[in-house]
Amino acid sequence: MSAANEASRGGNLAERFGLLALPLFYLGRNLVSLVGVVVTTSTFFTIVVLYLVDFYRPYANPYIGIVAYLILPGLFLGGLVLIPVGMALMHRREVRAGTLPYKYPKVDFNQPHLRRVFSFVVLATALNGLVLIAASYRGVQYMDSVAFCGQTCHTVMTPEYTGYQNSPHSRVECVVCHIGAGASWFVRSKLSGLQQVVAVAMNDFPRPIPTPIKNLRPARETCERCHWPSRFSGYLLMIRSNYGDDETNHPTKTVLSLKVGGGTAMGAGIHTVHLDLAQQITYLAVDAQRQVIPWVQYRSIDGTVKEFAASGWDGDKSKGELRAMDCMDCHNRPTHAYQLPGRAVNEAMAAGKMDPSLPFLKKKAVELLKQSYPTGQSGMEALPRTLSAFYQESYPEVWQAKRQAVEQSGAALAEIYGRNVFPEMKVDWGTYPNNIGHQDFPGCFRCHDDDHSTTDGKVISQDCGACHALLAVEEDNPEILPALTEAAP
Repeated sequence: MSAANEASRGGNLAERFGLLALPLFYLGRNLVSLVGVVVTTSTFFTIVVLYLVDFYRPYANPYIGIVAYLILPGLFLGGLVLIPVGMALMHRREVRAGTLPYKYPKVDFNQPHLRRVFSFVVLATALNGLVLIAASYRGVQYMDSVAFCGQTCHTVMTPEYTGYQNSPHSRVECVVCHIGAGASWFVRSKLSGLQQVVAVAMNDFPRPIPTPIKNLRPARETCERCHWPSRFSGYLLMIRSNYGDDETNHPTKTVLSLKVGGGTAMGAGIHTVHLDLAQQITYLAVDAQRQVIPWVQYRSIDGTVKEFAASGWDGDKSKGELRAMDCMDCHNRPTHAYQLPGRAVNEAMAAGKMDPSLPFLKKKAVELLKQSYPTGQSGMEALPRTLSAFYQESYPEVWQAKRQAVEQSGAALAEIYGRNVFPEMKVDWGTYPNNIGHQDFPGCFRCHDDDHSTTDGKVISQDCGACHALLAVEEDNPEILPALTEAAP
């Protein structure tokens, strides 16, 4: 191809670009579009800086995330929208005024400075597109993060977030259990989240947050993604330490073997009977927290159906909530779990966080924990101080000899209070029942009470041996423990 043809082709291409750019250059000279350019440019650089800050921070900051991934991308998109809106308004205004030119002023791309301007616009558009895509992706990702779920609405979510951090699921993101896979549940959760944001902004939310959560996704679509209840677990050994309320904090131990079971051909067991041998268990709960259950229907895999009713029930199933039982009806606090003061102090003493040699420590610790404090912070500050004062006044020799142990026990006491009681949200000891077991709350005894019976007299048994074998109960030195230690591989 000759040099003349090359030049002609280049000129024609420049001319085409010029024709396309004529309206953009002309209509872009308005205040609204210029404001859009300024907003877009400034938010662009701010987003980049905040992305870098968030990336290099050693821990997540929910407020940087809100600004960087939610607020600024919205301003960025708004600035981009202002540019064509301003051009459209200017076009409309000049058409009405009759001042729109028949032919736009010529733009000659043979001029180097115009080519540079046009190249800059193209590059900026490409970068804006990349930032918008990245911001959209990071925004969705951030809204699914633990920091967003647990720390954004600080006061509201503090109890649940604290329980989550002290749970077996503290490495599992909130959305894995609360939303799960699939677009429909994602959209549903975000719509629900918008309502909750409005409620928090208006300070119009219940204290405490009511549980159980209504319309929660079925456990088979969330919990069973990781946990397979039909897996045969057999017997699980449990050893529980208890300390007395006497001066020596007399220690005892309970040893039991829990019959978890699993599978349809593995004999008796909790999972076997409630999941694998049961096609479906339906129950009626007549209170908001599902603690009072007057009627149960058991449909086994062989098609047999049995109905158990509590004595005194009037038979009206419209008075309450009918529900098909799943994992969450027993494991109702698998992550956001709270303890009662006695159990929490027992565990702290057994773990060495509180010194059992301190006289009356168990009794005094539980007594102090049960007192009312106006705020969570005031309670955490008062507990170590009050415990130290008790030993200074009642056992000055112990205070002198074991001051460090007393202060360490006080710190553990404050930590127990801080993860279980939240006065600002009216969450106190026992606000949220835990249905696993039956010592602290009714739990299993909601149905297994020897009171739910069929018309022919069969009952839902309360026999201890149905779920566990008690090997030692509140014994000083259970003989079974050395035998178990020797038998361990």
